[in-house]
This record gives sequence, structure tokens and C-alpha cells, in this order.
Amino acid sequence: MIKIKKQSIFPLIFAVSFNTLVYVGSRLIAADWHHYNIESSLDRLIPFWAPSVLIYLGCYLFWGVNYILIAQQGKKEVCQFFSADFLSRIVCLAFFLLLPTTNVRPDIAPDGFLNQLMLYVYSVDAADNLFPSIHCLVSWFCYIGIRGKEEISVWYRGFSCLMALCICASTLLTKQHVIIDVAGGILLAEICFLTGKKTRIWKLYEKVLDRINAILFPRERTA
Repeated sequence: MIKIKKQSIFPLIFAVSFNTLVYVGSRLIAADWHHYNIESSLDRLIPFWAPSVLIYLGCYLFWGVNYILIAQQGKKEVCQFFSADFLSRIVCLAFFLLLPTTNVRPDIAPDGFLNQLMLYVYSVDAADNLFPSIHCLVSWFCYIGIRGKEEISVWYRGFSCLMALCICASTLLTKQHVIIDVAGGILLAEICFLTGKKTRIWKLYEKVLDRINAILFPRERTA
């Protein structure tokens, strides 16, 4: 059973809240703007495969488990990771507003559970905010956040890499994203993760976290 450290509660809640704010807020702002279709001829060769929707939606459990695992690391690693996570959403927001993108979704017959589930996804998730793919960004963060961590079993690190790749593939097979969206999400995760580790940005995050935790848990020291 995974137990969440008290000092990790704010980073987790803030990560989810800020991600939602960026995704929903940018959609509201740019709803009526012109959106660019950056689909390539190669994307048109990728078939729609309804079962991939199960992986596409199953990612939320994967995200939750791995972000909690990452939040159990030492304070420095937590601040480095979550400052990188925050920075990546700032970049996403800039792209969503400066280069709004869209794609062409296939016509799906409402036959069978999987097709209906896919149609439901289409109905609640408009074809916008595509580049870079947040689905791929977060999934790759879930892997690189535990990559090389010896306290995490080798099999689970391998599983996380495979799962992240499968989720990236599912975004293409569900026609939710195109290839450049996937590449952009993975590349952005790597760049921001490296930035969080190699620059002093994480120290700013640490100062904010210390002040918030001092308010939330006044009688406890931050670990």
C-alpha cells in the first residue's frame, strides 16, 4: 500500500490543479481562434483501433500511482521533479495559445462498447490543445521520474517505460493526436526534467513549498 507523505500532499494537489487550469483555461480562451491542422501524410496511414481507448483512459491510474511514487522521494528530488512538471505546463500553455492545433477525427459507427466509449471521449474532449500532447508528456514524466531509481524495482521501472510508450501509441490509434504531438510531449518532458535538475528553479519551488507546508503542518519540519 502506497502511503502519501504529508509534505508531498501540496505538490500532488498543485500539479493536478495547475494541469487542469492550463488545459481548461487555454481551451476557454482560444475556443474561437483559428486552429492549425498539423497532421502529416504519415499520420493518415495510422489506422484507428478502438481497443486502444482502454489504454488511453487507463493512463489515469498509471499517472496517479507513479506521481505518488515520485512524491515519496527525497525533498530535493521532489522539488526538482515538480518544478519541472510546473515548467512544462507553462510551455504547454504558451503553445496552446500561440499555436492552437486540431486534427480530423474519423467517423465511427456507434457499434459495440469500445466504439461508444471512443465516441464518448470525442464528445467530452474537443480536438484542440493537441501540441504538445499532455497525455504523452505526463506519461513520459511518470517514467523518467523513476528512471534509474534503485529503490523502485527493476520490473516496475521497465513496466513504466513500456506503459508510457503504449499510452503514446494509444493517442495515435485513437486519433486523439498526431505524431508531432507525441514527439513534442516526450521531448518537452525530457527538457523540463533536465532543467529542473540542472538549474536553480527547483530552489524557488522549494521555498514556496516550505512556506505552504509550514502553514499546513506548523508543528512538523519539512523532510
